[in-house]
Amino acid sequence: MNIDPTIADMMSSPIINAGWVALAGVAATRALVRRHSILKLIAQIAFFIALTGILLANGILPYDIDPGRGSAVETVVLALVKIVWWMNVAWALVAFVRLFLVLEHTPREARLIQDIVVGLIYLGTALSIVAFVFGVPVGTLLATSGIFAIILGLALQNTLSDAFSGVALNLGRPFVLGDWIKLSDGTEGRVVESNWRATHLLTSGNNIAVLPNGFLAKLGLTNVSHPNETHGIPLSLRIAPTKPPAAAIECMEMVLLSCNSIVRDPPPLVALRGLDAAAIEVDLLFRVSSLAYSISAKNELIDLVYRHTRSAGLTLASPASSPSLGGASSAIPDAPNSPARELLESVPFFAALSGEERQALADAGSSRIYRKDEIVARQGQTLGSLMFVQRGVLLLTRQGQHGEDEIMRLAPGDFFGEDALLPGTAEPGTMTAIASTVIFELDKKHLAPLFEERPDMAGDLAAILAQRFELGLRDAHSTRNRTHRRSVTEMLKSMETAFLATNGGP
Repeated sequence: MNIDPTIADMMSSPIINAGWVALAGVAATRALVRRHSILKLIAQIAFFIALTGILLANGILPYDIDPGRGSAVETVVLALVKIVWWMNVAWALVAFVRLFLVLEHTPREARLIQDIVVGLIYLGTALSIVAFVFGVPVGTLLATSGIFAIILGLALQNTLSDAFSGVALNLGRPFVLGDWIKLSDGTEGRVVESNWRATHLLTSGNNIAVLPNGFLAKLGLTNVSHPNETHGIPLSLRIAPTKPPAAAIECMEMVLLSCNSIVRDPPPLVALRGLDAAAIEVDLLFRVSSLAYSISAKNELIDLVYRHTRSAGLTLASPASSPSLGGASSAIPDAPNSPARELLESVPFFAALSGEERQALADAGSSRIYRKDEIVARQGQTLGSLMFVQRGVLLLTRQGQHGEDEIMRLAPGDFFGEDALLPGTAEPGTMTAIASTVIFELDKKHLAPLFEERPDMAGDLAAILAQRFELGLRDAHSTRNRTHRRSVTEMLKSMETAFLATNGGP
């Protein structure tokens, strides 16, 4: 078989052979070992050494401009070989950077620095190919492209500002994914994504706010997730100066002590902000486990302020800006003469009773005082009476696998001893007075006739109990205490079973 001499010469040309080696090396390094980073780096280094040896053996310097020897085919192949050689240098350096340029405990910053270094490597490789393969003077090219660079920079001004601000934010780390941040313009939300261009916030309205990094870098930023997720909240109150400020402080300490939605460490504080003829100004300073619980905590505290001030004989003062009342008139009506009658007036499931019936219950009941740390009722005990917190705070705990679990705290208006109305039940936990506490007690013989005449009161009672213990369940969820949640869930199930049994099933 006769072969054209020209084709035979081309087949035996070292440049053509180098082209075959370059093609095989690219296929091996980019396809066969693509998913194995270390093997890929080793293959690229081996290929680089082999291709460099072939080029040097034939007097070809990859970093030298080719004078144009040989045929047109050889010239094109040689250019492609040199491009492959330069690209292999870039690929080897990039693989080395991805493997060994690591910042411990900061993967986000490490990835950013890797991207910057990789970009510089590819930029240098592109300029080298332009200069040593195509013979274009890079210096002159950069000088003559200055006007184009200025125009491009002006066109991309905002984009470049966002990109560089993104680099600064990623390196400075004022926040990480999952943090809740507040901006000086009022925007707030949880960081769900952060890239070179923008930062995405999930707002409290369940919307995604996309903030360009250039805009974000110009604003003041508060990270409420650090040093931990707890968030401090103030609540300002005005109390009529009918009693000494010490009485107001004691009452507000009871409010904080009985709240189930706030964090106990660090302990909440009561601070007197001012005193005049119109009002005692008080600030309640407390923390919640997460910003998401701030609204529910404030709602509970405001309700507790109302209940504790009534039980302590205090009244809330009108706003200072009220011109007609002068700031001294009470926002709460005067308390009835009988504290027991006032207490029963505030119990929701007694709302259907007439005034005479409530007065009869107030006369039939009795009050008992418990000192701090004194046990009022023990877990499993049957009381036989419905007991109301008239003043003070009770702590409900339940024996668990790892000791006593706090379930919830009871404030004025709350009650326990439902076994007096739900046969077959007992106290779900131990009640302990954590402050000097007054308990108003109603024997079941006074309550049974009322519940027989008004069956709907039993349903109201069960709804109130379920709501009360659901609060304990939510608080357990916020503190992520699995044992606590299990204790409250078991308590709810036992109450539900007893209520269904008492009322003839579902």
